Amino acid sequence: MIANVGRVTVLGSGTSHGVPMIGCSCATCRSDDPHDQRSRPSIYIELNDGRCLLVDTTPDLRRQALAFGIARVDAILFTHAHADHIHGIDELRSFNFIQKERIPCYGDRNTVDKITSMFSYIFEGTWKGGGIPRLDMKPVETGDFTVLGKIIKAVPVMHGDLQIFGYRFGPFAYVTDCSSIQPESMKMLEGLDLLVLGALRFSPHTTHFSVQQALEVVRSLKPRRTILTHMGHEIDYEKASRELPEGVEPGYDGMRIDLK
Repeated sequence: MIANVGRVTVLGSGTSHGVPMIGCSCATCRSDDPHDQRSRPSIYIELNDGRCLLVDTTPDLRRQALAFGIARVDAILFTHAHADHIHGIDELRSFNFIQKERIPCYGDRNTVDKITSMFSYIFEGTWKGGGIPRLDMKPVETGDFTVLGKIIKAVPVMHGDLQIFGYRFGPFAYVTDCSSIQPESMKMLEGLDLLVLGALRFSPHTTHFSVQQALEVVRSLKPRRTILTHMGHEIDYEKASRELPEGVEPGYDGMRIDLK
């Protein structure tokens, strides 16, 4: 059965630096608009059966969970193993404590191996003192795989010269940290009702889509609605809301999208 999503919450809509960025005094970093306060990128997915998925464990996970009432995580999907997507992994201990069960975690083989190596104390069984997350790491391949009895599609995209995963859940897809999408992956993303897509800034970048490049993807795929994420401090929320084409809008931390 294809994963039937009821609600998506954008937990973090910012870059690896977050917005405001440390030491920066630009207009966006000084903005008093809460939409311009962006933590590191992640989403939370509530399935229609009541179970919940987390995509990535950012360094801001504790604050995100407290701010947006995240009290349960039944499984985790990792897009890749960069610090802004995994360094909140210790916060998963709280969900273990509440749920009294291990949490299955999915990602491509490279991501699973890097997380297992970088956080070896979690997986080696030799840690003394203090709690550690109880996680089951499960490598998956491109295409359909099963999580909690539901079918999810792993979509390979390029992050510079690193291949990472975006994920498709029926009519919804999440693609962040992306600089190009190969033709076969574009086909995997056709017919979407909702696309959450990374767009770092207006100027080009070597490992991320610019806003213009993201819009080119949108024009090709024609999803019914697109929400931009992983946005840096060059993007002012209010200005972008006015200037983006119809059907495309900037995301923000705490944004909730109902798909029922």
